[in-house]
Amino acid sequence: GYSPCTRRIYLLYAYQFAKFHMRSPAEMGEEEIRGYLLHLMEERKVSRETLRQVRAGLTFLYRVTLRRPVEVDYFPAQRAQVRLPAVLSGTEVTVLLEAVQSAKYRAILMTIYAGGLRILEACRLRAEDLDSKRMVIHIHAGKGDRDRYTVLSQRLLTFLRDYWRQQRPPTWLFPGQTQAGHACPESVRRVFRQALATTGIRKRATVHTLRHSFATHLLETGTDVAVIRALLGHDSLRATAVYTHVSLEHIGRTRSPLDMLGTPAARVLG
Repeated sequence: GYSPCTRRIYLLYAYQFAKFHMRSPAEMGEEEIRGYLLHLMEERKVSRETLRQVRAGLTFLYRVTLRRPVEVDYFPAQRAQVRLPAVLSGTEVTVLLEAVQSAKYRAILMTIYAGGLRILEACRLRAEDLDSKRMVIHIHAGKGDRDRYTVLSQRLLTFLRDYWRQQRPPTWLFPGQTQAGHACPESVRRVFRQALATTGIRKRATVHTLRHSFATHLLETGTDVAVIRALLGHDSLRATAVYTHVSLEHIGRTRSPLDMLGTPAARVLG
């Protein structure tokens, strides 16, 4: 029931685990798993996110495939490091999009920012997913294999109509060289990196930064967090609440208690 991407990752880490010990996982257990995780942490210095994925893959391998959950039951998860996502300003988004010469790739990046889509969700759009009467985009089988709706920008709709008249894509809105026939996410990332270099933007941004920027800009203009959560397709408000920490507009509107000293509000503070 996992997505194709998750399945590939879990299979990859199971293969690498077996290759490291040169033995079948069925012949190994807790000691070998611990040794492999320590190798990744102390020698290869992999990131916390990579280690989390390896641990998840090996946990699935032993709990589900081999039905030996005891081998992984006592491996504590690393404490998560909370990192605030990079966010582009509105001006930076405009400059970045204008630096993309290809109409198709500019349309993909515009769609990601305009609706808060993940990169694969944008690549797999079809023309019929755009509902111009209700001004929504229908996302099929997003993360967790869930459908959702997000907002359809009028400016994006106008651009996509011009793009469609010029390109006349047959099946996918953004055709490409993948096996399924839609645009390749890695090609989109490459175009984005080229645009970053062209514009001279120094932030550590990725294509996913456009999704972060979408959420942050909505929050700064007063959109309710619960609405943003629905548009992004988050499981819980906890995932969406991170944007309250990166919204400089919200932070700037907050009054320091020092400014309230000597005012009626100060008496409330005692």
